[in-house]
Amino acid sequence: MTDKTMQFTLKQERENEMKEILTTVYAALKEKGYNPINQLVGYILSEDPTYITTYNNARSLIRHIDRDELLQVMVKYYLDP
Repeated sequence: MTDKTMQFTLKQERENEMKEILTTVYAALKEKGYNPINQLVGYILSEDPTYITTYNNARSLIRHIDRDELLQVMVKYYLDP
C-alpha cells in the first residue's frame, strides 16, 4: 500500500466517463454495421438521437453526454499543449 493520496478531479472523472460512453457507443455502431465516426459526427452536429442505434443501449448512453461539454473536451485535446 502506498502512503500517497490520489486526487481525482470531477473534471477528469467526467472526461473518463464520456470516453467510456463514446467507446461503448462506437462499438455498438460498429457491431451493427454502421460507420461509427460518421454516425457520431452526425449526432454531435444535429443532436438527433436517431443517428445512434438502440443496440446495447447506445442511444440511451449517448444522451448522458452534454454535446457542448464533449466539444470542449475534444477541442482541448487537440489544442492544449
